[in-house]
Amino acid sequence: MEGVMGYWEAMNPILAPPMAAGNPAEQDLNVLLFDGLTVLGEDGQIVPSLATDWNVSEDGLEYEFRLRRDVTWHDSAPLTAADVAFTVQAMQDPDYQGDANLSDLWRNVIVEQLDTHTVRFRLAEPFPSFLYYTTIGLLPAHLLGNVPAATLPSHSFSREHPVGTGRFKVESALPDRVVLVANEDYWGARPYLERLEFWFYDDWRGLLTDFERGDVHGFHPAENESLSLLAGTPNLQLYSAQAPGYGIVLFNLKRESLPFLQVKEVRQALLYGLDRQELIDGVLEGQGLVADSPILPILWAYDPAVRRYTHDPERAIGLLDAAGWMDTNADRIRDRDGVDLAFTLLTSDEPAMVGLAEGMAAQWLTLGIRVRVRQVGSEAANDFVRNRDFDAALIRLAVTADPDPYPLWHSTQAESGQNYAGFANEEADLAMEEARSTADAERIAELYHAFQQIFTEEVPALLIYYPVYTYAVNDSVREVQLSPLLHPSQRFRNVQSWYVQAEGVAVNENSALDKSDE
Repeated sequence: MEGVMGYWEAMNPILAPPMAAGNPAEQDLNVLLFDGLTVLGEDGQIVPSLATDWNVSEDGLEYEFRLRRDVTWHDSAPLTAADVAFTVQAMQDPDYQGDANLSDLWRNVIVEQLDTHTVRFRLAEPFPSFLYYTTIGLLPAHLLGNVPAATLPSHSFSREHPVGTGRFKVESALPDRVVLVANEDYWGARPYLERLEFWFYDDWRGLLTDFERGDVHGFHPAENESLSLLAGTPNLQLYSAQAPGYGIVLFNLKRESLPFLQVKEVRQALLYGLDRQELIDGVLEGQGLVADSPILPILWAYDPAVRRYTHDPERAIGLLDAAGWMDTNADRIRDRDGVDLAFTLLTSDEPAMVGLAEGMAAQWLTLGIRVRVRQVGSEAANDFVRNRDFDAALIRLAVTADPDPYPLWHSTQAESGQNYAGFANEEADLAMEEARSTADAERIAELYHAFQQIFTEEVPALLIYYPVYTYAVNDSVREVQLSPLLHPSQRFRNVQSWYVQAEGVAVNENSALDKSDE
């Protein structure tokens, strides 16, 4: 049994796909119940799932997929190309209730059934990231073909009886408990676990109490809970892995009242002046990794040769001096032309974020930089950032397995898109644009490497840390392996190997294990 903080409303893969903002509990259920044409490998590369293979045309406009012929739905109906076409058409429907960006993408795609087990997608223009969207779980056309898209979230399929092709299927579904059982006809490796239950909580202490009693066997500790509080919990084993996203300080590069933020050397000095490892160890209890690139190091597109900024206060001082920011009036704050080197750092009122912000402000003060920390509620902080109403902002930035930096850093996204810093660099723009227009994977990697080199030279924002995902599991649950996660649901990547060690059975690697199910 897994304890989950939160709730679920629908089990439907097109309503809560992993690459879109959505309900994490629903994403967890979907990844166990449904399969996509493809699936993410550990390094973010796309590998086959329900599709055996695919071809991409030289112009990058056509993708042809061939389906496995040994796959059945949980109700024993065969998987066909009609299911692929129906799933796409459901997301294209004007009444689709899922992520609007997802719908916009699929509305520019034409899907064709070439035969019962072959489909072709035609794109309006090259889009190398398209393959990431083929990881979305498929829906059964024979059950939902006549169901209006607007009613999918409330339909009994999504609320009570979802039917997928995944390793598990639903036995029962209640608001506070969902029981899954192994799919005996699964096309891949069958799990050892015969049952997998999800219990949903709105009270962290209640979840922990049930874990200590042995009723719950796994959970993700709440973000605002100290892991040190779990140290004395009996039978608990912690697994950790790098998680997607990063903690980052965004600069408002278009704020004219703060001219120093437009100076590359000042931004570099601000980064050299931070001891990020000390902040991670002291504030985050070590649950983070120093971040060096806007493309996650667990992805194939990451450049291992990217420039790194180690803590070097002497170098920071040298950069500030050379840029003309000196303490001219002996008030211990650097200034130039009557402007103090001072700004406000916005962040949410979460204890970890406040702790990081205050720690940064203290470190910068030793360099002669005055920073006032302003803490507001999480929603208010998001609103300030979206409205570009900040000097600098410490936020957690969510990213997906798609390494394309265009939405976050291209200059066209600076006014109303997600380029909240207002970063504008012609060379970076050209690299991002070309990466979106070529189907040559090696060239795309070269362009992403070039972008990273430009980013780390220009420092339009300060990368602070990559988060770490922690999974707490009862020590009777064996073979749990947590490799770097591109979304939290990937903790179930090797769920087929999990088993519960029966009490009193000795583990001997030279003999068969009693892999009793839970």
